[in-house]
Amino acid sequence: MMPTNEYVEVRNGGYYVAGSRIGLAVVFYDFQRGESPEAIFEAYPSIGRLGKVYGAIAFMLDHPAEVKAYLEDQERLYKEIQERFPIPQEMVDRLEQAMSGLPIETV
Repeated sequence: MMPTNEYVEVRNGGYYVAGSRIGLAVVFYDFQRGESPEAIFEAYPSIGRLGKVYGAIAFMLDHPAEVKAYLEDQERLYKEIQERFPIPQEMVDRLEQAMSGLPIETV
C-alpha cells in the first residue's frame, strides 16, 4: 500500500487528490499525456487549488513503483469487471451512435 500525504488520500480503496473526487489515476494519465498542472487544474477545478495538482504530481514522482503497481491493479480490476459484466453489443452500438451525433434507432 502506498503512503499518503496532504495532497493524496485513500478512500474506498482508491487514491484521490486530497479533498476531491478526482482520482490519482486521472492526474497521472493527464500528466503522462503531457498536460501541464495548470491544464489539469483547469479541467478539474474541483481539486480546489493548483498547488494540490503540483502536490499530487510530486507524490507520483516520489513513489513511481507504488503508483505503477496501484494503476496496474486498477486496470486488472477493471478488466475483471468487464469480463464478469460484459456490455451487450446493442448497447455499445447505441452509445457509438449517440457519440457520433446520429439519431439513435429505436426498436
